[in-house]
Amino acid sequence: MRIITVETPQHRREFLELTEMIYKNDANYIRPLDQVIEQVFDENKNPFFSHGVCNRWILVDDNNKTIGRIAAFINHKKANVTPIPTGGCGFFECIDNQQAANLLFDTAKEWLKEKGMQSMLGPINFGENDSFWGLLVEGFTPASYGMNYNLPYYRALFENYGFKTVYEQITNHLNLAIPFPERFTKIANWVANKPGYTFEHFDKKKADKYTEDLMEIYNDGWKDFENFTPIKKEVLAESFQKMEPIMDEKLIWFAYYNGEPASFVVIIPDANQFIKGLKGKLGLIEKIKFAYNRWKGADRMRAVVMGTKNQYQKNGLESCLFIKLKEYVLPKNQYKELELSWVGDFNDKMLSIHKATGAAFGKRHLTMQLDF
Repeated sequence: MRIITVETPQHRREFLELTEMIYKNDANYIRPLDQVIEQVFDENKNPFFSHGVCNRWILVDDNNKTIGRIAAFINHKKANVTPIPTGGCGFFECIDNQQAANLLFDTAKEWLKEKGMQSMLGPINFGENDSFWGLLVEGFTPASYGMNYNLPYYRALFENYGFKTVYEQITNHLNLAIPFPERFTKIANWVANKPGYTFEHFDKKKADKYTEDLMEIYNDGWKDFENFTPIKKEVLAESFQKMEPIMDEKLIWFAYYNGEPASFVVIIPDANQFIKGLKGKLGLIEKIKFAYNRWKGADRMRAVVMGTKNQYQKNGLESCLFIKLKEYVLPKNQYKELELSWVGDFNDKMLSIHKATGAAFGKRHLTMQLDF
């Protein structure tokens, strides 16, 4: 077996096409678009290169057949806020062979060690944690857009190498055909009718305003979590730009108190239902298929991120946002499920909101760590 650094167009194709072999017998796997994966490794398209570095490799067997891949990266804004310098690895795919997996993990580890890291998280993304983050260990059903999917044996490959779970990410599913619990609805309506509260959905024509509002809410609401790094406007603007082809403005809601941004929820249609069967490609034929699938519409949504300023976190605003969402969604008679993904097991407040809506358990991902 031999490790090869991804440097040529052929290497990049091998990196992307490996999933066709790994998941050829798994009907639940939906391959991400190649261009979305490649953007992660493009210095001109991924803003994290302004404060980070990354590399990636493929593993070939003695017959020169690609059997594994991995990437490693360092986000300098977060690498040194932990007790020991920590990088990351991700985009891991491998045949069910511990020796092959060990070679991939060794390669990422040595690259990170050379750059001063003493630990690595994985599998994670060289970007925000709303995409390509975590190892799926429970709930092997079709993933929603941006969520990691892998085969069950991957967990053993990680754990046998020495990775330990740092935290779990829980995804819950909300059946939209079932009414919200009575208490949830009662609180939401009571809060929504209190003086000073107003609610608005996203408007592309005012994208700059809503980007500012989301940044203000997010950076206040999440600041007390360990290793929190404030999000920048340009990163959010980039995220909204990437979402635009699938965005439904009335699935993104904001709550205000006397005009002050207080709470938000970002929900997108599950674009994996648009790209299923495209095998990662987006040529002319695939674009036509994508457009047709988008016209038909998805029947599942994914809640990408929620946030509420600290001073409003016990006011029930999240309940109001869900009520506003349902007021729009139910008459459309299109969406059947809302995926609430993914919430760290340390985030008791958000998990409580999931429970209050009546959502049921859907998936479990692990963020794991290896100290060198």
